[in-house]
Amino acid sequence: MADMVVVRKEGLYCVPGQFYIDPWRPVERAIITHAHADHARVGHRHYLCASDGVKVLQARLGAVSIQGLAYGETLEHHGVQVSLHPAGHVLGSAQVRMQHGGAVWVASGDYKLQPDPTCAPFEPVRCDTFITESTFGLPIYRWQAPQEIHDEINQWWRRNAAEGRTSVLFCYAFGKAQRILAGLDASIGPIICHGAAQALTQVYRESGVALPVTVMVGDANDKAALKTAMVIAPPSAAGSPWMKRFGDYSDAFASGWMLLRGARRRRGVDRGFVLSDHADWPGLMQAIKATQAERIIVTHGSIPVMVRWLQQSGWQAGGFETEYGDGEADDSAPGASTAAGDVSHA
Repeated sequence: MADMVVVRKEGLYCVPGQFYIDPWRPVERAIITHAHADHARVGHRHYLCASDGVKVLQARLGAVSIQGLAYGETLEHHGVQVSLHPAGHVLGSAQVRMQHGGAVWVASGDYKLQPDPTCAPFEPVRCDTFITESTFGLPIYRWQAPQEIHDEINQWWRRNAAEGRTSVLFCYAFGKAQRILAGLDASIGPIICHGAAQALTQVYRESGVALPVTVMVGDANDKAALKTAMVIAPPSAAGSPWMKRFGDYSDAFASGWMLLRGARRRRGVDRGFVLSDHADWPGLMQAIKATQAERIIVTHGSIPVMVRWLQQSGWQAGGFETEYGDGEADDSAPGASTAAGDVSHA
């Protein structure tokens, strides 16, 4: 039987359904797994995404034609039954289930299995062929419990506030910023959001996600309170004139890549917090096993290592070369492409 999904120059293509999944070049019909810029780009004629992600996609792409599909709801297109299922990555993230001619394929996009109050949890979907990411597809990547990281962040903030020093935490503006906000102890001090993070945080609130009160720096008139503030900012703000208003501050970076000492050193920050919106190695293996798929196709990340390990473990495994980012870039501009190797949204 011919493959249901193949790689074309435009992106991942469902052959019988005649649609693309997260295409990187303009197409007629695109199913978008989530609104990060390496997966959701401008230029497509028709967009389909999970209903939970419509507002985020509109905020990032502007006036585009978007159809929302509730998780678990099924539609048929050219004989292919399509449904979307939670990926646990960010608000509105989805796996794409495709059924045709007795075969079931699932394209997972990006996903994580750790708990996250800002998005629907990952849902294993039974299939014959599973297309998985491998951003952190090496055995060295094993995450601490999220609550432990949130506790570390609050302890760092509390210590800085006691010393009269602003805390600046660099993180990806979509997904990571809101996940961090959900774990902050707002009793420590005011929370300031860079404009890129504030706009998307408001979209989360409008979608029913509970987050603490945040203000823009222009609205923070109490200079004394500023010394006890937590500032959430995208990596692009580092070293910019925007940072000068905070005077003496301590900075940190939140990313799965912070597990690597070299990544922390290159960022040149005081602290690194290992918090990722992608599955670690045990999470990837757990997700793959839960699908009960016989065939696994690995995309963006550590493709050769994961393919070899899966083959040695008894799976039929191969890889797709895609244009998705290996890491997570700071892409506050709608539709911006992701630079491989940047480590700002993992």
